[in-house]
Amino acid sequence: MRAFKAHVKGGRLVLDEPTNLPEGAEVRLAPIDDDELDDAERGRLHAAIVAAEAELDAGQVASEDELWARLRALR
Repeated sequence: MRAFKAHVKGGRLVLDEPTNLPEGAEVRLAPIDDDELDDAERGRLHAAIVAAEAELDAGQVASEDELWARLRALR
């Protein structure tokens, strides 16, 4: 699953593009703050996002619980 882009309109979140999520699907939302990345850093970030989307498309996924466990192990 990839991230979706949305904007607030009339106090509601409106997706900028259609989605094929099933009716009633629950999603998590987080506001995006302006970053302090330079052009090179932003380029690397976007390349990493494209690579991650390719992994998702290839079925190389981990559950949310697995991801949190990996992050906790980094401490």
